[in-house]
Amino acid sequence: MKTATKSKPLPASLLNRMADVLKVLAHPDRLKIVEYLDRETTAPVFELMVAVSLPQAAVSQHLTQMRRVGLVSCERRGKEVWYQIADRSALTILGCIRNNYGESS
Repeated sequence: MKTATKSKPLPASLLNRMADVLKVLAHPDRLKIVEYLDRETTAPVFELMVAVSLPQAAVSQHLTQMRRVGLVSCERRGKEVWYQIADRSALTILGCIRNNYGESS
C-alpha cells in the first residue's frame, strides 16, 4: 500500500502570486487576448482591438492588468506597442481548463 507523502504548505507570497494570475485570467476578454496572442505570437494594440472587438481603452486596461502579473510583455516598434505572451505557463493552465471543461464535457 502506497502512503501519501505530505508536502510543506506553500508560502503566502506564492499563494498570493498564484491568486493574482488566476484573477487576471478569470475574465473572458483577457482569455480572448491570451488565445489570440498564442495563435499570432505577437500583435499591436490595434490588431488586438479588432481581434477581440473591444475599444482601445478596454484593451489597454486588460493588457495593463496582464502585464502587472507578468502574463504578457510589450515592445515598442516605432509608434506602436506590440504584445506577446511572457509567461507560457498560463497557456498550460488554460489548456488544462479547456481539456476538462471544453465543449466535449
